[in-house]
Amino acid sequence: MTTNRIDPSLTADEPTMLKQYLDYHRATLAAKCEGLTDEQLKLRPLAPSGLSLLGLVRHLAEVERWWFLEILDGQEFGEDGLYFTKEDQDGDFNGVDEADAAEAFTTWRRQIELADAAAAGLSLDQVARRKRRDEDVTLRWIMVHMIEEYARHNGHADLIREQIDGATGE
Repeated sequence: MTTNRIDPSLTADEPTMLKQYLDYHRATLAAKCEGLTDEQLKLRPLAPSGLSLLGLVRHLAEVERWWFLEILDGQEFGEDGLYFTKEDQDGDFNGVDEADAAEAFTTWRRQIELADAAAAGLSLDQVARRKRRDEDVTLRWIMVHMIEEYARHNGHADLIREQIDGATGE
């Protein structure tokens, strides 16, 4: 499967542009993982870092769920995440050796679908409550934060992928 990344519009309105940039960065992560085996996705080639491409996918599934479903939509999931637990807060990264890559990608894509549905039709000025910090955030802030989150981790993905098989690109 080849990921189709669509460049964001240079003239779109703000809500459209933010969504396009987020989708572009989501697609970038998928592209960085394309063509690799499950074993390659689990590699941690940047010692001493424990980062792997599969760990990034699992982490970003958690992040999608957190910001869009728990914060924006107000759903409560308890102390454990999709991959992390109260005992292992980095379980999304730590648990990749035994992880099922197909499951992780399915979960990530599902969290994106749920995130998009939670934000659909809302104003960027929609306020959400970040209970753990007792502060409000807007959907605009969440969108910008998510773009930043993906952009940062896509930089990690660039380095990891290059170490795995020499593939480079934007």
